[in-house]
Amino acid sequence: MNDLKNELNKLDKLSEGTKALWGIMTPQHMIEHLVLTFRISSKKMEVKCITPPERIPLMKKILMSERPLPKGFINPVMGEGLVDLMFPNLNTAIEELKKEMDDYISFFDENPEAEILNPTFGSLNKIEWAQFHQKHINHHFQQFGIY
Repeated sequence: MNDLKNELNKLDKLSEGTKALWGIMTPQHMIEHLVLTFRISSKKMEVKCITPPERIPLMKKILMSERPLPKGFINPVMGEGLVDLMFPNLNTAIEELKKEMDDYISFFDENPEAEILNPTFGSLNKIEWAQFHQKHINHHFQQFGIY
């Protein structure tokens, strides 16, 4: 879990003007997107899984592999457009991301056997969520050239 927290040090390289190398997100949209995924993984938000049950084993195999998340993937929760921003600026969004990451870590410290539904990969345990967040953060940090 400390690896995830260390990833946030890279946010020093991110500013409001940082351009995405692909996709339509702004830096603040990307951070707020990460905020939402941490809220899902700490059971603050519930989502439906859009992946058919028979495909879940394959999706989990891909998740747990070294294979990176694909560029240009349309998130089923967000859809194709940009969602409205929740926070007044990038710095506030980053502070909220840090808080949500801490809450996620605390949630699994207190509930190590929990399984929480992910919209793409189905029900994930502590290890699978850690893998998801590592890949997801890496994917979006690469998107903005801050890896």
